[in-house]
Amino acid sequence: MMWLNRRRHNINTLQLPTKQGGLGQKLLAVIMSSASLKEMRNGGEDYSNGHGGGGVRDLYGEDCATEDQLITPWTFSVASGCSLLRDPRYNKGLAFTEGERDAHYLRGLLPPAIFNQELQEKRLMHNLRQYEVPLHRYMAMMDLQERNERLFYKLLINNVEELLPVVYTPTVGEACQKYGSIFRRPQGLYISLKEKGKILEVLKNWPEKSIQVIVVTDGERILGLGDLGCQGMGIPVGKLSLYTALGGVRPSSCLPITIDVGTNNEKLLNDEFYIGLKQKRATGQEYAELLEEFMHAVKQNYGEKVLIQFEDFANHNAFDLLEKYSSSHLVFNDDIQGTASVVLAGLLASLKLVGGTLVDHTFLFLGAGEAGTGIAELIALEISKQTKAPVEETRKKIWLVDSKVKMPGWFYSYFTFYSFFFPNLHNKLVLFQGLIVSSRLESLQQFKKPWAHEHEPVKSLLDAVKAIKPTVLIGSSGAGKTFTKEVVETMASLNEKPLILALSNPTSQSECTAEEAYTWSKGKAIFASGSPFDPVEYEGKLFVPGQANNAYIFPGFGLGLIISGAIRVRDEMLLAASEALAAQVSQENYDKGLIYPPFSNIRKISAHIAAKVAAKAYDLGLASHLPRPKDLVKYAESCMYSPGYRSYR
Repeated sequence: MMWLNRRRHNINTLQLPTKQGGLGQKLLAVIMSSASLKEMRNGGEDYSNGHGGGGVRDLYGEDCATEDQLITPWTFSVASGCSLLRDPRYNKGLAFTEGERDAHYLRGLLPPAIFNQELQEKRLMHNLRQYEVPLHRYMAMMDLQERNERLFYKLLINNVEELLPVVYTPTVGEACQKYGSIFRRPQGLYISLKEKGKILEVLKNWPEKSIQVIVVTDGERILGLGDLGCQGMGIPVGKLSLYTALGGVRPSSCLPITIDVGTNNEKLLNDEFYIGLKQKRATGQEYAELLEEFMHAVKQNYGEKVLIQFEDFANHNAFDLLEKYSSSHLVFNDDIQGTASVVLAGLLASLKLVGGTLVDHTFLFLGAGEAGTGIAELIALEISKQTKAPVEETRKKIWLVDSKVKMPGWFYSYFTFYSFFFPNLHNKLVLFQGLIVSSRLESLQQFKKPWAHEHEPVKSLLDAVKAIKPTVLIGSSGAGKTFTKEVVETMASLNEKPLILALSNPTSQSECTAEEAYTWSKGKAIFASGSPFDPVEYEGKLFVPGQANNAYIFPGFGLGLIISGAIRVRDEMLLAASEALAAQVSQENYDKGLIYPPFSNIRKISAHIAAKVAAKAYDLGLASHLPRPKDLVKYAESCMYSPGYRSYR
């Protein structure tokens, strides 16, 4: 075979797909500019313009052009050499074999040693454990994702319990706060008010065309941290990493999007390194029109079956968007529906420890926002399903306490600004409106009105616990330290085994810690939280807290929608996901006081959840992938992305 020096003759090897979709024969495309022809005639050098380019030929005229002249940013996709090493989807680092190094012009570009993927994983885990600061681990993981995609997911899948808190909550919260400082290269699409009227064109700029899952945020309510604007991109990126690692959705099918309509965070507006629009948030018609254009463009570009997951939108927008688009798009809000599904699963599993059925219990929530009302509604639906009672009746078993009053815009701006300098300020300034009761009906937001029951007004959480006498206490307030010693002790005095769920993220916003729950209840509490806590030893007994993490639900839920070709999300699918997760809790888990299975089995769990969700989609007539597979669990497992290296020709 003739040897052609690509560098000397400006030849780029392009990989073209065949009709069968594989890589076809290599096509040698000789691309020469008039400048390069002149070079060859002059013996390989062109000094006619007075610029030698430092001894490197200036093929496209970048060096000879002045700063105000336009040049064309030529690029070519090659499947060899440095370009292969810089492509995260195909790069294997030191795992390239001798044959692959010869075939793809990698000789000399890598050290001579050859590591298999397992050895690479071992080395990287060793390196990650050297970092003492969680944010540094996060940055190292993001660097790996941009460098070697398969190794990133291999690492995450095989070490999920250790790395989940790194790539997701709680560390992702700090990453979002500092996203402008640690930003290196874009990992998703940014759609701002500047793109209004041309969002479809922006979507077409994304290189992947077969998108199955989109996670989108506007950054207004990032975890319990408030308005982080454009820097909320860390949430869609992290969520989609888990869609792949835990649910097996292909990375190329995932698209993270941040919609930037400005921010009301004064600290960010005054930060010279802030990467988003420096203006106050757009609201009202301007906001609605941008979201309408976005939703229409997504459906037009990617079709009816693309899943759009709303993430960390503020309450007033989250409920409106879900209600508006649930009948026309395949939409899912993880804060409302995902949280509800994972909490319901924990409640169903906990019945084996506390006894009775759901209808036998009384539920009290601290927090009546997206998460709180979403969880409450799904509990009511499950009780209705079990008892055949109307949902309006089953809601009466559930009580909610508002965790904070609605602030004027000017106050919220200053509050958010100063809370960045004083992290505990939010916890110290929690304002209670009290128990949601019928006498407050006229002043309540629409989504809270179904929970306004007949009762005398109650102002504090402690008084609400004494009055309602709940068996289950659930925190979704985003306000840390609100389950006080008095509250937990009262729960323990009212119940033999009080169920306490402190769900707010990140860890600093958790309503109480695992140690506080076990100690103040004298070891009686069954406890789970939104963020992870270490095991607690109390009076010689080891208590292992559960984690009511949405990551149990949304990866498998999304996979179920994809494999069935579902066109809409229904509440019955969420109930099916909860029941599937609860069924995965083993007796061994119960013996440790756990109401959730270990994350080490998450892919198996996700496959079972996907199968139940897909089955429900078929039962409801909402599935489009026909015929229906006989064994949906095996089918789900067969559809999962595998991060093992492939061999190259």
